[in-house]
Amino acid sequence: MAMRTTVGAAVAAGILLATWGGVCGTPAAAVPKAESCDVLAPGASAVAEGAVRAACEQIGVWYTWGGGHGPQPGPTYGQVDPTDADSAHDPERLGFDCSGLVRYAYGRAADGDPLPGNSYHQFHSPQVKQRFAAAQGTAPLLPGDLLAWGSGGSVHHIAIYLGGGKMVEARESGTRITVSDVRLGGDYAGAVRIAAAPAPGTFSTWGIDVWTHKEPSTTSPRVHRFPGPTTVRVECQKHAEPVTAEGYSNDAWSYLPEYGAWITNIYIKGAAWLDGVRTCP
Repeated sequence: MAMRTTVGAAVAAGILLATWGGVCGTPAAAVPKAESCDVLAPGASAVAEGAVRAACEQIGVWYTWGGGHGPQPGPTYGQVDPTDADSAHDPERLGFDCSGLVRYAYGRAADGDPLPGNSYHQFHSPQVKQRFAAAQGTAPLLPGDLLAWGSGGSVHHIAIYLGGGKMVEARESGTRITVSDVRLGGDYAGAVRIAAAPAPGTFSTWGIDVWTHKEPSTTSPRVHRFPGPTTVRVECQKHAEPVTAEGYSNDAWSYLPEYGAWITNIYIKGAAWLDGVRTCP
C-alpha cells in the first residue's frame, strides 16, 4: 500500500529524542487485512472522535521507531532500535511509532500538543479523566480511549480505540499503521479516557533527560526521567533546595502526584513560581 501524504511538513530526523521507553508493539503476528477505520460507536467527545479520524487518516503510513516525536506533532523519520533488527530501515521511513501516532491524533483534534512523551507518559498523563482496568475488557470503552500494554508499571505500547472491539495502531517496525482487533490477552494493562479540556494545574516540562526526585533536592533518589517535553499535573509547590541549571537559578520545586515525585521549577514552562498553584504544606 502506498504511503499517504500527511498533514504538515516532516520534522528533521536529527531532533528526535533517542529513547521512547521501549519498542512499541507486541510479539510479531500476521499483518491484519485492511479494515474500515472510523468512529465505530457513539458516545465519545468531539475531541476523541477527532483524534480517531486524525489517526485513521494515517492508515498505510509506516511505523518507524521514534517517529512523531519532533518539536511539534507530526511524522518524522525514525531511528534504529538496537533491540529490533526490523528497525534497520526506520531512519529511511517517514511515519510514527505508537505514541507518536497518539500524540499526532490528539494534537490535531485538540489543536495543540496535549499528549507529548512516550506511551508511559500518555497513559499517566494529567489529561486522563478516567481509567479502566484490564479485567473490564472493552465493554466500558468509547472511541478515542487509549489502550495500553505493559507490566510491572511499565508501558511499551499504546493504541486508539475505535469501538466495536477494533483499534488503530502503529504496532512495530516493518509494518504500517493499521486497524486491528483489540488484544485483551498477554500484558494488556487497561485503558484511559482523555479529557476534552486541559486539567487544572496542567503544565509542560521542557528539556531533555530531566529527572524527578523523591524529595525536593537533587541529592535525593531519582524517580522518573522525562526524555523530552511532557505534560504534567502540578499539585503544589514549595521553596526548597536552590538549583542552578540551563542558565537559571531557582529554589522552587513542584510536586507531581502522578509520579509521586518532585521536579525543580526550572524545567516547568512558566514563571519561576507557578501562577495559580498552591504552596505545599
